[in-house]
Amino acid sequence: MMILVVIIVLLALLFDFINGMNDAANSVATIVSTRVLSPRQAVVWAAFFNFAAAAIFGVHVANTIGKGIIDPGAVSAPMILAALSGAIVWSYLCTHLGFPISVSHALVGGLIGAAVAKSGLKALVVPGLLKIALFIGLAPLIGLLLGYIIMIAVLWTCRKRSPQMIDRWFRRLQLLSAALYSLGHGTNDAQKTMGIIAMLLFSTGHLGRTFYVPFWVIISCYLAISLGTLTGGWKVIETMGMKITKLKPVHGFSAETAAAFSILFSTFLGVPVSTTHTITGAIIGVGATTRLSAIRWGLAVRIVWAWIFTIPGSALIAALSWYGVSLLHLPG
Repeated sequence: MMILVVIIVLLALLFDFINGMNDAANSVATIVSTRVLSPRQAVVWAAFFNFAAAAIFGVHVANTIGKGIIDPGAVSAPMILAALSGAIVWSYLCTHLGFPISVSHALVGGLIGAAVAKSGLKALVVPGLLKIALFIGLAPLIGLLLGYIIMIAVLWTCRKRSPQMIDRWFRRLQLLSAALYSLGHGTNDAQKTMGIIAMLLFSTGHLGRTFYVPFWVIISCYLAISLGTLTGGWKVIETMGMKITKLKPVHGFSAETAAAFSILFSTFLGVPVSTTHTITGAIIGVGATTRLSAIRWGLAVRIVWAWIFTIPGSALIAALSWYGVSLLHLPG
């Protein structure tokens, strides 16, 4: 049993690594596209602040993942193995194809698919799932609205300044906004893997009678997502930062600031929000202040379709994985 637990923990950390690799685009796309930093400098900057989040935020999102989606009585080590398999396969495929999907929702879909395949619909915690479903729609809309408002406010504040001065100011300010966004991304997304590992440890009796997130789990998850960000998902970075709309430093600052506040607010509420949805909405909101035709709507629609299919796609793979895993008669 211990060997199986160790294997699943390593698989969860691999998922966290892939999460960081896919979401590197979210953290660095705007600052790369505005040429404030080179791609390599940007991922180092983002990875550092992903990890720094460990010292600042709690584990509200981890508790939601660990207790608020699946009935603890339905959880087993093989089920979590199947859930992670579904999330990892879906996330890897979309990262390889350059689609900035929500890795968070791939994990939720994996949990749903494996749990339903194992125990039926009764395994699902409906209130927790409804909260996540609500923010699937709210996250990009909040990012879009805040991005639009912040961009309008910045343009009004700087209306009497020369374009050269504005560009110089916001090249510096964008370093701060990118850091703030990476803090938000690190704390929300790393906590999802913490919740999975803590769920596994609790279901196998390694946490005793009380659910909590051990310190070593917190550090290892932040480290894994930071290393994933450091490698960079270059195809996704190109999609997010260079194909949706043309950005200048002032646009990048506004988009990152809007997304950061949205994610941090959701984190304090304990909602595992999609950082991908939020930053994409913010970029579109900022681009819309120039003119609606500045947005490449065809690409945006394809990205939305990738979002829509993420939960059912990863759920299907996880369900198939469960049937495969169950044939092995693993303990737990």
